[in-house]
Amino acid sequence: MTYKTILVHCDAGRGAPARLELAASLAERHQAHLVGLHARPPFEPAVDGTGTFAMDLLFRDHEEALAASEAASAKAFAAAVKGKPIASEWRSAGGHADGLLPVHARYADLTVVGQDDPEPSAGLPPPSNLTESVAFGAGRAALVVPFIGASKSVGRNVLLCWNASREAARAAAEAMPFLQAAETVTVLIVDPRATAAGHGSEPGADVALWLSRHDVKVMVQRDVAADADVGGVILSRAMDHGCDLIVMGIYGHSRLRELVLGGASRTLLASMTVPVLMAH
Repeated sequence: MTYKTILVHCDAGRGAPARLELAASLAERHQAHLVGLHARPPFEPAVDGTGTFAMDLLFRDHEEALAASEAASAKAFAAAVKGKPIASEWRSAGGHADGLLPVHARYADLTVVGQDDPEPSAGLPPPSNLTESVAFGAGRAALVVPFIGASKSVGRNVLLCWNASREAARAAAEAMPFLQAAETVTVLIVDPRATAAGHGSEPGADVALWLSRHDVKVMVQRDVAADADVGGVILSRAMDHGCDLIVMGIYGHSRLRELVLGGASRTLLASMTVPVLMAH
């Protein structure tokens, strides 16, 4: 198994160049077709009685911000793929990123997005709930890149979070190309319970056997969260083992456009220091 089509979200945020560089290096590693998608959100006039003249000025500012964002995004994408022996494709589509990306992601094997930046740049407002929208709506995995950037060698030392759930199984399957190529995969099990409907009599044994049949070099670590947040335990173990990628299932539900996540997912998305591959 390998990734043959990789989709990456392109914007003008400060984290975009590192995200695009990582996506391009992954495309080169997997000999994949790389698609860069830039979203052009529509002008949404205020409903507070703003006059026609003021509305015209707001529309002009919006159009100027759109043009500047697209130009910067296209330039960053071109710089990321320059000189790399990969096939690439640039797309620019009208709409909000959290609505566009899940649709385009259904025709890709992996979608690369960025962590929410706590200090977004001026111009167009950053998309909200983008990671959740892709993970919940695309049926594909989302590789979330920290806004501080990531190493090009992502995937050498992987932490796989396992709780014997459907979401965890989906994430592990989506991450298989990373797991098979990794030098080390640590399966982290937090507060496991030995049940026939979940972990089995020996938590970690079944998933380790399944992965070993795929030639994955795996070790199992059982841990206890106690009073700590499970997400905090995951981040601590990733640091202890020097992991450069975390793989986990994403939990929660979506109603209309409001996405609600489980505690571990929220913690990782807020405090991640290495890329996180998430699937629902």
